[in-house]
Amino acid sequence: MFLYAGLVIIAAGIFDMVDGRVARATNQVTQFGGFFDSVIDRYSDVALFFGLLVYYARANRFFYVVMVAFVMVSSVMVSYARARAESLIPSCKVGFMERPERIVLVIIGALFNRMGPVLWVIAVLSTITVIHRIRHTYQVLREIEPPPIPVRPDPMKFEEIVG
Repeated sequence: MFLYAGLVIIAAGIFDMVDGRVARATNQVTQFGGFFDSVIDRYSDVALFFGLLVYYARANRFFYVVMVAFVMVSSVMVSYARARAESLIPSCKVGFMERPERIVLVIIGALFNRMGPVLWVIAVLSTITVIHRIRHTYQVLREIEPPPIPVRPDPMKFEEIVG
């Protein structure tokens, strides 16, 4: 059934790519539309992995249940790390494992019945992407934020606190 799942994901991906282009072509782009599309994309990602989670659970493949759960979390964290970083810095588009790459890998895994290796690749590269985004955000913030000024405790107040 992975083959059919891969074909459905391809069809859904085509619609996902077209919606933004249609909005731009018809001059109906809004900030809320971008936000809403992003939220729906997260649901779509989680739905794919939830389906795999159920599949492996029914097949009694505990290792892959855990693997899919980890992939699901790391995929969401890639998006969250970018969103949170961009609330602090202008842009955080670093790292390789964005949503299109994850979807293409899932499609490849489904079409060629190689989901296990694909899950490993997504798990590793998503984790590396999250770490890359954390590091990038740290470096950018170090450049734009002044370092904290160390404050020496007042000896008189220290005695008051200690007793």
